Amino acid sequence: MTLYCALPHRVMPSINRTCLRLSSRPGHRRLISVTAVRGLATAPGLDLEGAQQQGPLNGLRILDLSRVLAAPFCTQILADYGADVIKIEQAGQGDDTRHWKVRGEDAAWKKEAGPISNYFSAVNRNKRSVTLNLKHEKGKEILLNLTRNADVVVENFRPGTMDRLGLGYDRLKEQNPGLIYASISGYGPTGPYSQRGGYDPIAAAEGGLLHITGERNGPPVRAGIGLIDMATGLYTHGAILAALRARDQTGQGQRVDASLFETQISMLTNVGLSWLNLGIEAERWGCQHPSISPYDAFRTKDLYLVCGATNNGQFSALCKLLGLDSLLEDERFATNPGRVENREALTPIFNEVFTTKTTAEWMKVFEGTGLPFAPISNMEGTFAHPQTIAREMVTQVPLQAATTGLMNLIGPAVKFGKTKATIRLEPPRLGQHTDEVLQEAGITPEELDALRSSGAL
Repeated sequence: MTLYCALPHRVMPSINRTCLRLSSRPGHRRLISVTAVRGLATAPGLDLEGAQQQGPLNGLRILDLSRVLAAPFCTQILADYGADVIKIEQAGQGDDTRHWKVRGEDAAWKKEAGPISNYFSAVNRNKRSVTLNLKHEKGKEILLNLTRNADVVVENFRPGTMDRLGLGYDRLKEQNPGLIYASISGYGPTGPYSQRGGYDPIAAAEGGLLHITGERNGPPVRAGIGLIDMATGLYTHGAILAALRARDQTGQGQRVDASLFETQISMLTNVGLSWLNLGIEAERWGCQHPSISPYDAFRTKDLYLVCGATNNGQFSALCKLLGLDSLLEDERFATNPGRVENREALTPIFNEVFTTKTTAEWMKVFEGTGLPFAPISNMEGTFAHPQTIAREMVTQVPLQAATTGLMNLIGPAVKFGKTKATIRLEPPRLGQHTDEVLQEAGITPEELDALRSSGAL
């Protein structure tokens, strides 16, 4: 993949110049470094050629009024696909996640760069940051002006907040009838819980996920990432694209509502239907599967190996591989329903066999068999994985705010054959693009000074 960066001269000193060489494209430099960072190979690149030059959503403009995780994750996906995403933030404070740092992280950031963190950077690349006071009349006027030329507005305030500010969907669509207005909340805009705040672990608790997650007969366990937040962002990004497609056909915009609670309910899938149609209450299964056996994280001599058999053919192959041919003659294990019914007898047999070898030794045994298997990787193993590198899932970018002048970002998950997803802009400093964006909207430098003095920016 060829990535170009057209960096302003003020950025260049912060980058290791040995990583740069002239490309064949006049006026641009190509990052060619493949740098080892903590033993992990990172892919080339950052294309700062412009926020709207590449990708399938090239030319789409999105006003992102959101913060934290669900909605910023949604808008980052759209930005990776080429949309020009303008992130509206509160002056002085910005997105809450700018201040969410793990222990020892402060040393990674230049103090003069303002509030920024790894958490914020994970879901806000490819965006332009504008500070705007939406409680100030001039700030509201600016947002309304920006709305006229926007395709999408995304916000995740508590339902009714934007209406109280005079900036709800009904007001904004007067400025732009084709506007797609996407809202993310905890429970949706209607119903008895509509005014409750939205938090990932609360949705996980109330929507049934914590009830089914954890070791058997053990306490509930939360997923190690904001799973419901990000799933809601994924749902919303798809819904926005569907609404844009509908606009292509009708010429009319519309409102799109998503919520953490509804996302979690939808993700219950087969577990939810077992209750709805059979009255079967869900259980916690640890790493096991409620309707497949064997399927587990088995303890080896040193670590763990995840493997299983999803059909009778795989079960036969697995038994032969492990020297458990006798199980194929046992009627209890002849079918998957039988194996599920008798998992308490089956699982200890597999546990005993797996403890005879190390995980690395079992990996060699399983390689080439076609059976599902994998070790449980830590972060070092995950990012050193050859497939992570081959699929360019880590991209190193120049970042002024970082003390090293560089940052590693997780790359786009989906690859396009022609209109490629790209990382074009670094995670922005708070308000970094305020003047640039507002001047594009016709506001003069003198007017910008006056707006700052009034507290609108």
